[in-house]
Amino acid sequence: IGDELHHSGWNACSSCHGDPSTSRRFLILPSLLSGRVYVVDTAKDPRAPALHKVVQAEDIAEKTGLGFPHTSHCLATGDIMISCLGDKEGNAAGNGFLLLDSEFNVKGRWEKPGHSPLFGYDFWYQPRHKTMISSSWGAPAAFRTGFDLQHVQDGLYGRHLHVYDWPGGELKQTLDLGSTGLLPLEVRFLHDPSKDTGYVGCALTSNMVRFFQTADGSWSHEVAISIKPLKVRNWMLPEMPGLITDFVISLDDRYLYLVNWLHGDIRQYNIEDPAKPVLAGQVFVGGLLQKGGDVVYVSDNDTEEQYAVPQVKGHRLRGGPQMIQLSLDGKRV
Repeated sequence: IGDELHHSGWNACSSCHGDPSTSRRFLILPSLLSGRVYVVDTAKDPRAPALHKVVQAEDIAEKTGLGFPHTSHCLATGDIMISCLGDKEGNAAGNGFLLLDSEFNVKGRWEKPGHSPLFGYDFWYQPRHKTMISSSWGAPAAFRTGFDLQHVQDGLYGRHLHVYDWPGGELKQTLDLGSTGLLPLEVRFLHDPSKDTGYVGCALTSNMVRFFQTADGSWSHEVAISIKPLKVRNWMLPEMPGLITDFVISLDDRYLYLVNWLHGDIRQYNIEDPAKPVLAGQVFVGGLLQKGGDVVYVSDNDTEEQYAVPQVKGHRLRGGPQMIQLSLDGKRV
């Protein structure tokens, strides 16, 4: 109770391709609020995953000063890297990247001293371009009590991408996404390792921002997809953002799928031209604007409307789409 699990990861992944000594056995579960990291053995008895180890928050804080662990990725070295969103008191200025060794002992911080980001959230690395890019959610002291729009205006939430040297840990560049890039969350590079481009979903402004390397080796950004807010009635605000919380890119880099958590739809975009995504499909699976609910959106001709959400095997879909995965063949999301 009180752990609050957000993301999960593995002890081994494609970074360890070709290394027969590694196996995808242990599930890594960072706990955002308690600060613990749980390690679960999924191989000894796959039908009954068992707790293998608990990395205690006190051990992490004592050795690194970090707290509020969120996103976990395995590294080719066998280490586990976890983004931490603040210090143990919840101050954003104390965040950084935790390293656990292959036995899940606290090893230290990944980034060089003095090169911690202002805010933290997700991250991904692209070794062929010697780059790691991280995103920025907000200060734990703000979000752990519930979202307050005033905290955005007070500067307690992020709007930046942080570009690091990989694997050196030196912060090379900070990209200010401005008012169009509030709360950048999930970061994804294209799967083709030779490509120097990717996307970040900016939740509050509901924009997909493309980042890319320029001719001089620096990184830049542009809005690639913009989800307009809808005029609504019977809600907390007169306009409702889509609130992009997650997205995934197909393995062939042809399609990008994003979710609008509040509006309730999943969208498919063709990104064969990464700078000019084209909407290719859309389905509503929940959200606040479905038929039978209290909230309605107001169309351009001032009529009140709601979206039809299909039943699945006789069951009404509840809630809204949030985290998504895509099957390897690209046929099921």
